[in-house]
Amino acid sequence: MAHSHSPPRMWRADVTASVVVFLVALPLCVGVAVASGAPAEAGLITGIVGGLVTGLLPGSSLQVSGPAAGLTVLVYEAVQEYGLGGLGVIVLLTGIVQLLLGALGFGRWFRAISVAVVEGMLAGIGLVIIAGQLYAMADAKAPASGPQKLTGLPGLVADVAGSSAMLAAFGIGAGTIAVMALWKRMPATARLVPGALVAVVSATAAATLLSLPVKKVEVRGLLGSISFPGPEDFGRLGGLGVIGTVLAFTLIASAESLFSAAAVDRLHDGPRTSYDKELMAQGAGNAVCGVLGALPMTAVIVRSAANVQAGARTKASRVLHGVWLLLFAALLPAALGVIPVAALAGVLVYAGWKLLPLQELVPLWREHRGEAVILVITAGAIVVVNMFEGVLIGLALSVVKTAWETSHVHVDVDQLELEGDGPLTVRVSGNATFLRLPKMLDTLEALPAGRPVELDLTGLRHQDHASGMALVGWLERHNSQSAAMARGATT
Repeated sequence: MAHSHSPPRMWRADVTASVVVFLVALPLCVGVAVASGAPAEAGLITGIVGGLVTGLLPGSSLQVSGPAAGLTVLVYEAVQEYGLGGLGVIVLLTGIVQLLLGALGFGRWFRAISVAVVEGMLAGIGLVIIAGQLYAMADAKAPASGPQKLTGLPGLVADVAGSSAMLAAFGIGAGTIAVMALWKRMPATARLVPGALVAVVSATAAATLLSLPVKKVEVRGLLGSISFPGPEDFGRLGGLGVIGTVLAFTLIASAESLFSAAAVDRLHDGPRTSYDKELMAQGAGNAVCGVLGALPMTAVIVRSAANVQAGARTKASRVLHGVWLLLFAALLPAALGVIPVAALAGVLVYAGWKLLPLQELVPLWREHRGEAVILVITAGAIVVVNMFEGVLIGLALSVVKTAWETSHVHVDVDQLELEGDGPLTVRVSGNATFLRLPKMLDTLEALPAGRPVELDLTGLRHQDHASGMALVGWLERHNSQSAAMARGATT
């Protein structure tokens, strides 16, 4: 994408792209907020901050930030436990931690997180979103935990079949998903209007014209949705739960933003992302969102890709998308009140489905079986336990897998020496870690008992404490036994 365009043409391209991004962001901002148990406008506030604050800061030029489906599950849990004021404090702290990490140069390190863990994390989130939003599609209340959501689905089907109101809502949600799925097959000119917007507008029109008895989005107005955290919200900071939630928000929001940045860099040939600056821009945005009591933000690949594909040239497009969101929220808030909740749930079920790496899984299994296993276990752990612990399990597995793969150790004895009857020299080379200790000791134990042994460790690239102690202990034991045997032979 060349950058030699004349300024007026460049400006026109950015304005057009900003309108497209605004239309993509609008249903997602509202849908993520409603699914998170927050006011619809809280999602719009995060989108506005993503445009006007993060959008103006250096980092990535074409990446667009706002509320993300990936954090929905965590945000919902935080709102239930700490209230909207508590959520504001958590988001503010997340922003401060991101600013610190960026300033200390940790942005680059997020790229070192195993891709299998990140894809597993997104897949797990996708599954939890789908399971939870199927209830919202039927205007029903979803159970709290992941396993309960899954086991409750047969009961939900029975409830929907027996209630005309639930059936109407579910029909609206299913129709929304169908429109979004089919919209990809439309001619390119029609696809300039985002599928999610077409789907939500169609669903709203159908619900209104048919006077269906479905739940609508509750409207508070933009100013009514700003909830500054109070002193009592800051008073809860000491709890381990809050610290764990802040760490989870920071890890997931930062990883998602920086992976999105890497993906967006592949879509255009403009300036590359500065990861540390991008992390600080995200941190500044989250700090502002926290003060306003809004949802946390991340960079979102769907909006960012739409921005690049719509022909954006500079960061002006992402800033303008924030301006359009602000104008909409200030001038047309009542428009939100006619949207059926089931339609937004449909948008999120579709978004959740897109988070599942269905195409990548089979090739990954063929080429890197260990990575595929980590992906599946991470996703499963997020569904069964919770978001934060699921990610920690995935990270721990990837560390163990890497340690196992790199800890190859060889124990060699000269064959001629073995056939003789003098002392033996045993050469140990490679990486001696506790993971390979049992195999290493088995090889040593198989050496002839009555002959003294010398260990040659010059070939070791790395030796951890456990294997060092075990080798010294084995050597002393073996040599004292062979000395005793030699003494017994002479007497």
